[in-house]
Amino acid sequence: MEVMKKWKLPQALGVFSITLGMIWTLVSGTSCGTTLRKPVVRPPHIDGASFVGNTACSDCHTDFVDIFPSSPHARYYHEDESLGHTTGCESCHGPGSLHVRAGGGKGVFIHNPGRDPSTCLDCHQEIHAKLQLPSHHPVLENMMNCVECHDPHGRDIMKPSGGLSFARLNQSCAACHQEQARHFVFEHEAMREGCTECHDPHGSVNPKMLVQRDSNLCLKCHAQIQFTGSGDTFIGKEAHGFNMQAGSCWTAGCHTQVHGSMVDPKMRF
Repeated sequence: MEVMKKWKLPQALGVFSITLGMIWTLVSGTSCGTTLRKPVVRPPHIDGASFVGNTACSDCHTDFVDIFPSSPHARYYHEDESLGHTTGCESCHGPGSLHVRAGGGKGVFIHNPGRDPSTCLDCHQEIHAKLQLPSHHPVLENMMNCVECHDPHGRDIMKPSGGLSFARLNQSCAACHQEQARHFVFEHEAMREGCTECHDPHGSVNPKMLVQRDSNLCLKCHAQIQFTGSGDTFIGKEAHGFNMQAGSCWTAGCHTQVHGSMVDPKMRF
């Protein structure tokens, strides 16, 4: 008991913090987004092929090699022969000896993640899980692929304003969703923040891949005030109590054009 009395709170918190730090180090050390000294998953298998290293790739694929250091995937590369060249280019594309011997060529004795997303999903398992939610982009159904929206090598070569996630704000989405991403006279301000402000592009339990269901999504930005006297809810200067009971903001017959309108500042039509 005497020992316990001498154990002060700051000391206890210090030990607790150190313990948490050790646990976090162990947990984070298993992530694909770290600088581990060995690959987390095995590279794609190609029958009869062996690893040749990044230097052999750079002879032909100079454009990719030059920008690769700007990619988070570059953290998965180490110049260490003991790893058997299982980091870098061949960690995603598979051993390249047969590809080099054949003189190159798209998909010739080499794995192309642009056609098969399994290599991406082996590491990005949280995305794999989202793609199996009720509302999702059809990646697992082979109707589209990761590289249609993401550039795995870093800065998009063809769209220099971009990055790993999206080439430009909304541009990746606009390629398919042209009606929603076009210019409007009365633009929904959320569009300036990007499509992902309201949608999770990989998948969601909500319809249309919305990050939140029903009017809760809109109320994140459009603050509501409830007056005790009337018992009504005001958004802006207008009472919305009855409308909010009739459905969501876009299904209750009110703001049906949620992305923007050419004629109505309140985006009703």
